[in-house]
Amino acid sequence: MKRIVCILFCLLPAACTSFEGNPYGDTLRTLDVRLIYPTEYGSYLRAGVEVRLADRNTSNVYTALTDARGEAAFRVAAGHYRLSSLDRASAEVVFNGLIEQVDLAREDAALTVELKAAKPGSILIKEIYSGGCPVDPPATGTYKKDKYIVLHNNSFETYYLDGLCLDMVAPYNSNANNPWTSIDPSGNILFRDYAAVPDCIWAFPGSGTDFPLEPGEDAVVAFHGVDHTQTYSRSVNLDREGCFVLYDQALYPGNKANPTPVPGDRIDPSHYLKVLKKTGRSGENGANTYVISDLSPAVILFRAPSDVDLEAYLADDQQSTVQNSSILYSKIPWEWIVDGAEVCNAGEAVRNKRLHGEVDAGYFGFSGTSLGHTVHRKRDEEASGAAGFEILVDTNNSSNDFYERETQSLRESL
Repeated sequence: MKRIVCILFCLLPAACTSFEGNPYGDTLRTLDVRLIYPTEYGSYLRAGVEVRLADRNTSNVYTALTDARGEAAFRVAAGHYRLSSLDRASAEVVFNGLIEQVDLAREDAALTVELKAAKPGSILIKEIYSGGCPVDPPATGTYKKDKYIVLHNNSFETYYLDGLCLDMVAPYNSNANNPWTSIDPSGNILFRDYAAVPDCIWAFPGSGTDFPLEPGEDAVVAFHGVDHTQTYSRSVNLDREGCFVLYDQALYPGNKANPTPVPGDRIDPSHYLKVLKKTGRSGENGANTYVISDLSPAVILFRAPSDVDLEAYLADDQQSTVQNSSILYSKIPWEWIVDGAEVCNAGEAVRNKRLHGEVDAGYFGFSGTSLGHTVHRKRDEEASGAAGFEILVDTNNSSNDFYERETQSLRESL
């Protein structure tokens, strides 16, 4: 690739948005980058699109802008980097591109970044609370059974939750080895054709139009639908009218020491999500409690296409499951996923991503503190003002769309 000299003013001094010292000595490398738009979106190629280069070993982040040919260049210290680009081209489409591992330790490099197009979704993951809160003094420790997830209708149309599925993607934690991806010689992540879902598939009840969510409205899904504040004052009350619950006493009864609590009397039993398939074992020695990672869950919402019988698909193990070691997982095609959010524990080393770039092109680095913090989606103030109801930021990239909230939103909405 021809090096673009005219944008070198964006390089080392000016492009560094955060800088920690030079861990690689005085050796500098040049990286040339070219953004490639999908063929049908070729008209969006233009100057001024930001490209970010993040040092994988420090907090250093460098930025450069493309020229009219979609090309940019960096001159940075020798090392290992993560390259990304987010182009919020219009209200109708955004583009994301990512190369997870860029090796500039030994030599200069020239890379192309294939951008993926994404259209803002109607149903979004608004908030993930999984890290827990401190117990009340004089006791010490944390309480982590008060998890919840909030969904939001980000469109101008009524959305029906009936049949929508909510699940986690393997591996459970961001620092675990990921057998479902690999890295090609250029540093691109290679995914299988599906998300590997551990343990079970949860689905909202209803026959099609039983559970409408109006524009701007939220739906809460609780791990345990009880008032946790009765025991832990910094927790949340999840015994709420309209709240949905991950509750199946037959498959997830808990254990003798910690039985699964029966949802509170303000929760209608019709709001219990149902298990469409359980791939883990039941019984005293099996998976008696549904698992959501405390500090780094990868959450998805999916809905099978109208011409697919989801229950029939899941009933066919040959078609719908894959085994790794002794554990069986359900296979959910990426194209079925309507929204996803990947959370990583910022205090640990991050391995390969779990969510495909077309689902979530980035990830949110959660501080890992059990202080009642949540991962919360940003509000689009301008769009909300124009719409007359809350519109959330949706660029298909958790790195951009979320922030860390210091208190659970449900503590303020009682």
